[in-house]
Amino acid sequence: MGSMEPLRIPRILLAVAAIVVVCAPIKPQAAPDVSADQPRVKEIRAVERPMPFPPDAAGHANSIEFRTADKMTEKDQNLVADAESSISEHAGHMDLEFNQGKWGYQQVVCPALPNHLFLRFTRNNGVGDVSVFSASIPRDGEGRVRIIPILLRGYSLFSPAPINALTISAFNHIRAEEHPDTAPDWLGTGLCYAALAGGHPQAAFLAGVPENPKFATAMPAVLEIPNRGGAVIRFTDVAASPRPMEWTMTFNGKGRLLKATHSPASLIPIKDEGPQAVDLKGKPIPPTYSIPSAAPVP
Repeated sequence: MGSMEPLRIPRILLAVAAIVVVCAPIKPQAAPDVSADQPRVKEIRAVERPMPFPPDAAGHANSIEFRTADKMTEKDQNLVADAESSISEHAGHMDLEFNQGKWGYQQVVCPALPNHLFLRFTRNNGVGDVSVFSASIPRDGEGRVRIIPILLRGYSLFSPAPINALTISAFNHIRAEEHPDTAPDWLGTGLCYAALAGGHPQAAFLAGVPENPKFATAMPAVLEIPNRGGAVIRFTDVAASPRPMEWTMTFNGKGRLLKATHSPASLIPIKDEGPQAVDLKGKPIPPTYSIPSAAPVP
């Protein structure tokens, strides 16, 4: 066998291979990630708190007016007459004995809920035998008559009306039927609930001290806006007997009443700082008072 000759590659092929190597594209190097060294900024949006009662929507009234039947407008008297059969029917479903004995009524004037006519029905058979309920009549016909039981022969039919789930439910339905164009008065709304639940509420004002400083004063009405939204209305009914009562009503962001509480109020004693002084012209200077402690008055 003869010896093998070395493999010879034509020069033209070597030249082509060299050109391919030289002309191969060079991938660009990735730019350094400078953002890795910079802190990331997270956009934080302000959380909007839904407020069913804007803080500046409070009115000036601090009590609810009760109007006798003969003082009602003719329009409202006609509305009561038209709703009488419906009131009787719904009160009968509640076993309120509306068809027994002599019942009288007063109008509960609630400016915060203008699209409803409210009535307080009472039958008084003597001490310990008093029956009471509230009735709501829609003025525009959109809605229905609603009954809120308060007392039957001196006793609550269910749990006390101020904290009763039926009272809260009826109140929410009434407010849903209102369709208000503007935000309602928060204090007026709270006072109206208290009146429909059986009270004759009168809230303490923000300013002023009792004419007789020996008396204790109640904390003023306040509107609290929780961080999550909604509202908490607090006020002291200084007209309640035998002692002032504190009301607290909690609403969600859509204005639905979630909870109501009703308990004896803690009062703050007022201390007179001394006799009344006069200025250089002999004009009396208003007296000053101080609150020595926040301890409840027994």
